[in-house]
Amino acid sequence: MSHADSAPADATSHGSAPADATSHGSAPADATSHAPAPHAAGVPRPETLAVHPPHVEITGSRPLGVPLHQGHVFAFDSADALATAFTSGDAFLYSRLGNPTVRTLEDAVARLEGGATALSFASGMGAVNAVLLGLVSSGDHVIAQSCVYGGTYAVLTDLAARWGVDVTYVSGTDPDEVRAALRPTTRLLYLETIANPTTRVSDLPVLAAVAAEAGVPVAVDNTFASPLLCRPLDHGADIVVHSATKYLAGHADVLGGLAVFKDPELYGRVRHHAVEQGASTDPFAAWLTLRGMQTLSLRMERQCASAADLAARLAAHPAVEAVRHPALASHPDREIAARLLPRGGGGVVSVDLAGGREAGRVFVEAVRLASLSVSLGDVKTLVMHPASTSHHQLDATALAAAGIGPGTVRISVGIEHVEDLWEDLEQALRKAA
Repeated sequence: MSHADSAPADATSHGSAPADATSHGSAPADATSHAPAPHAAGVPRPETLAVHPPHVEITGSRPLGVPLHQGHVFAFDSADALATAFTSGDAFLYSRLGNPTVRTLEDAVARLEGGATALSFASGMGAVNAVLLGLVSSGDHVIAQSCVYGGTYAVLTDLAARWGVDVTYVSGTDPDEVRAALRPTTRLLYLETIANPTTRVSDLPVLAAVAAEAGVPVAVDNTFASPLLCRPLDHGADIVVHSATKYLAGHADVLGGLAVFKDPELYGRVRHHAVEQGASTDPFAAWLTLRGMQTLSLRMERQCASAADLAARLAAHPAVEAVRHPALASHPDREIAARLLPRGGGGVVSVDLAGGREAGRVFVEAVRLASLSVSLGDVKTLVMHPASTSHHQLDATALAAAGIGPGTVRISVGIEHVEDLWEDLEQALRKAA
């Protein structure tokens, strides 16, 4: 028998409520169901308590992991304290200006790089833009390495077109080139420790010495090397830039960037523009980066060893025209790499395939274990074709000047077993050939 068939005639179901039922539509005049409950003076009501949970004060212990301060705004006890926070920069005020978790990341990377202080950004390009916009004005001159990351090249090209900033490109290894390029209006020398994607290694101490003689600050993108392999500030650089998305975080789940400064004065100039740009790091991204950095040394050791192993095998393969990795004796900057990168040549291998652009396309589509992706520095192995992706902004002349050929393929080596990686690359090479 169904519930409907067994209901008594006087049941107080929704469809048959008696006339005197105290439903919302027929409550008697003296009903007290909505009258406010008695309330003790000075005690917040439930609606208020839900908005203002208590803050847990920790005494006698500390969290082993870095706390995540996700809140974007901070409260003060006095108007004077709030006003002082706007000018002092010491107190946390608003997360675009500073956040405890983000500050922890900045301090951690500054310490790793041997810098005085650091700024964190929402992406590596946020860091690059902040440094360039903070130090360069209309009519100024910049000297940059010819084989810089495509995004950096695009920013420099935009500055030249819109602001009238002159840019001179140099090899990154010849001090006489830099000396000849210097002008009274030169405001920055921009280099990469290990160039993207050619793996050329800049002679940082020699070039930085030339710039220092002229009073020109040096900024170095240290993304490929990480502070575990090289600390550019120790070799004369003034600013170090990182895409934290890559080796620092290392797990394909973070977008972030950092700039580390030797001189607090340069930090102040760049921070002013960084705050105005609003390219701030999300606290959760900073927290994930800090978590990833705990295994940075282990990952870099494995990735450097596997990359050197694979580079040697690739160099002997008939489908390969050339291989570039700083650990190879054939690398054009091997002597510089031996001085600056004693702990390893990094996890990126640049390969020129004999079949040109078509061979490159077939290769990156044929890998099975590796992934076709534009990023690098991940625990997983990634491959890509720079001329059509990360460096698509460069025309044929600029690509040739940067050392990127139509068949150049970039391999960012992960932490998988090296034999599994070789089997995958070898089967892709057979198809590309």
